[in-house]
Amino acid sequence: MKWITRYNLICILTLFIVSCKDTRTKINEDNSHAKAPDGMVWIPGGVFEQGATSNDNMTMHHEKPRHTVKVDGFFMDVMEVTNKQFAKFVEETGYITTAERAIDWEDMKLQVPEGTPKPHDSILQPGSLTFKKTKSTVPNLYDFSQWWHWTIGANWKNPSGKGSTITNKDNYPVVHVSFEDTQAYCQWAGRRLPTEAEWEYAARGGVHNTIYFWGNNKDMLHKNANTWEGEFPVKNLKLDGYERLAPVGSYSPNKYGLYDVSGNVWEWTSDWYNLNYYQKLFNSNTIADNPGGATEHYNPNNPYNMEKVIKGGSFLCSDSYCASYRVSARMATSMDSSMEHLGFRTVLDLHK
Repeated sequence: MKWITRYNLICILTLFIVSCKDTRTKINEDNSHAKAPDGMVWIPGGVFEQGATSNDNMTMHHEKPRHTVKVDGFFMDVMEVTNKQFAKFVEETGYITTAERAIDWEDMKLQVPEGTPKPHDSILQPGSLTFKKTKSTVPNLYDFSQWWHWTIGANWKNPSGKGSTITNKDNYPVVHVSFEDTQAYCQWAGRRLPTEAEWEYAARGGVHNTIYFWGNNKDMLHKNANTWEGEFPVKNLKLDGYERLAPVGSYSPNKYGLYDVSGNVWEWTSDWYNLNYYQKLFNSNTIADNPGGATEHYNPNNPYNMEKVIKGGSFLCSDSYCASYRVSARMATSMDSSMEHLGFRTVLDLHK
């Protein structure tokens, strides 16, 4: 499935990309059995089969083939990074997110097809992507411009655009954060983003052959995740209790104690998105030892953007659209993209 970029939505264009170096905080090996840092839990290492299970009839091509992966142990945030946590980071550093910055057409046009006309200045204003329900049935669910809109003034502090606020939403996941924004936060916090393999391993919670982190029973979905029930994108039945975002930790955790690994908001990983990556690992016929993802990005459906893998699905995922609340689900998104259903959580290494 072709994923959303600013190019697709702003007439349709992308912002500049800044790639930040991973910051890996080392912990002395003697602390391996010590209490986890506040807000984190220890994920014990192990070997698992990454990718879609054979009994998953919603599998997308890029979730296959299944391949064997070894992951060392690490600490992981129990919940997605919240507005309160991100606000503290901004207060201490003065950081300005991608969605809040002026748009430079000279930088932008380097990442779109040659000859792409410059949009009107009224459109080239700081903002982000927001969701809006449609009034009637959508015949083509691949035309995401029907429900995604470029909203000037939308950012982490104003998630629905000008006039909106995160007042009384300290414990909601921060959204409208680009990959660059997550890297800045991680550097400040002394953390890093999880790799895709680490994320999926942790999300499975030690249960490695099921479609969902709680098992294979889809009827349990509304009790375990904030997703879209009903006709997408027309009517959300809110069986899970929420129309859009839910506060972090609103549902039961997986067996490792992680909340919201299914639904609520998508989560950034550090891996490049490469359509051929899973096949390459499978063809190697070896156990992938702590894989850090593909060495380069590759997506023939979106050749002009450098994309990272995101995991977990969001409150917009439904059976009819993407069903990405499944543990193996993965999507590609441009590093500069920020949306109202995309956030992140961090990890911390234990180095020998």
